[in-house]
Amino acid sequence: MVDHLVGSDINSRRIAHIESCFGISGTPLSIPGRVLVGEGILTKICRKKPKARQFFLFNDILVYGDIIIKKKKYVRQHIILLEEVTLDDIPERNDSEDTEDGRLKHGWQIKTPNKSFTVYAANKTEKQEWINHIDKCVNDLLKRTGKKPANIHAAVWVPDTETDVCMHCRANYFNFINRRHHCRYCGLVICGDCSKNKFLIPAQSSKPVRVCDSCHNILAKQRLGLNSVRETMTAPIKIREPLPSTSVEASSSSTPSFNADEIKSKAIIQRNTLVRMDSFSSDEESNEDLSEDPLTKFDDYLEDEKPTFYNDADEKENKRLDNS
Repeated sequence: MVDHLVGSDINSRRIAHIESCFGISGTPLSIPGRVLVGEGILTKICRKKPKARQFFLFNDILVYGDIIIKKKKYVRQHIILLEEVTLDDIPERNDSEDTEDGRLKHGWQIKTPNKSFTVYAANKTEKQEWINHIDKCVNDLLKRTGKKPANIHAAVWVPDTETDVCMHCRANYFNFINRRHHCRYCGLVICGDCSKNKFLIPAQSSKPVRVCDSCHNILAKQRLGLNSVRETMTAPIKIREPLPSTSVEASSSSTPSFNADEIKSKAIIQRNTLVRMDSFSSDEESNEDLSEDPLTKFDDYLEDEKPTFYNDADEKENKRLDNS
């Protein structure tokens, strides 16, 4: 797809510019055979709220970071190996399902054994461009290396804003005292009472990590060899029915209207292969999702800026030169 750019001066300059934008906080990206395929801004669904992130697609990795100054300064560099990536489409939202600002419609999930998350493009065309280019890079890479696609993936965390009540017990409402937590195995938002257990998942962390009571039981059975149910991956969790408005004084005996049992059963289908997730410590949530950089002034949502895919851009430039 971009073989003609391997070793080219323009590709080297593009990668060098990205390295300079991350500065000493980033990892060197220039290695023999690596090509920058495209770049652009996507809205990443983080734990607290959606946030704009700058993404760079190479022929072997996907890189993203926080935006300080567009095209000049990025921080918190993350590198994802494309050989581990699987994409899951999120059906397009219709008008009745729009978010408050109406912009988060065109999304998909980027899933790997270590980290999985949801991103949104500005429109349907850009979403399809991103998906097509990522899929092409993944398939070409697997073909070159002879490796098989990853068959296990981390759970995508349900955002804090999706629920005001524990998705496990359906009784404890969240407030300043009763904090939200996430099960590291199923990704649901849970209360402290429902996540007192920790479980050692070697593929995820060297220390025991927080899991909900249901997942703890499943994992314990797996360890004892009592669970022989074949692993089944599930579709993204979506809370369609809004929760009733509540206050800090909401009664713990109240029961929300959504069917949490059904959601839970889909989210924690019994698996005999441990799912690897982010390398959190046992008591910490995602630093990326929780931290706010005081220098960051960039809007948390997408700006009207189209992504650039260099193979497409080069082809257009060549056609222009041929016709001139």
